[in-house]
Amino acid sequence: MALYRDAAIVLRAQKLGEADRIVTLLTRQHGKVRAVAKGVRRTKSRFGARLEPFMVVDVQLYEGRSLDTVTQAETLAPYGDPIARDYVAYTAATAMLETAERLTEEREPAVQQFLLLAGGLSSLAGQEHEAGLVLDSYLLRSLAVAGWAPSFHDCAQCGAEGPQRAFNLASGGTVCPSCRTPGSASPALATLELLGALLVGDWDVADASLPQHRREGSGLVTAFLQWHLERGVRSLRLVERV
Repeated sequence: MALYRDAAIVLRAQKLGEADRIVTLLTRQHGKVRAVAKGVRRTKSRFGARLEPFMVVDVQLYEGRSLDTVTQAETLAPYGDPIARDYVAYTAATAMLETAERLTEEREPAVQQFLLLAGGLSSLAGQEHEAGLVLDSYLLRSLAVAGWAPSFHDCAQCGAEGPQRAFNLASGGTVCPSCRTPGSASPALATLELLGALLVGDWDVADASLPQHRREGSGLVTAFLQWHLERGVRSLRLVERV
């Protein structure tokens, strides 16, 4: 049993008893952590508002056997309010939090996933890019960090130089004519270029994309995510697309 501090993003908050909450945190150095925040639902709580979803906090916790206990929380980035005021940003951010919770392990360092999620929430809160683009970029990049980086140019099977025009989920992205299997999709080349830009963070290309290519790309991203997670991300059903 010991005290420790870490930067954390609040992924989920659940009621516990009359005044407490169980919060799920994505911490920078300790991965996913579930902890009890005592008394945070009382109006006089010292840090109740800091432990809401989307908030980035510096948190001190007391390590427990099954659940840790939050003893202190200081705000690092107050993304909760600006995101909650925009329904489109809110639904996109909710899908990002659910995905992060699914892709990270308890007590395992998750520095890259933490930084990626924090950057995505910052972009949504600041309205830097269209919310759907931010979401799809986050989903692709978080999958890449988890070891499932898709290919949107060369053949994912044999490595044949692209651009390739077919996309196959099981193969891991675009495939050449020789590797193409039944059921492969045939997205527009501009859609594949958009997805490639979102994967590497080329926002000049992404921001200039057309709505029809964004919609087609979102469908491929959602299918690719569900293929690797083996079940759907429920929050994605609420996301509004352009």
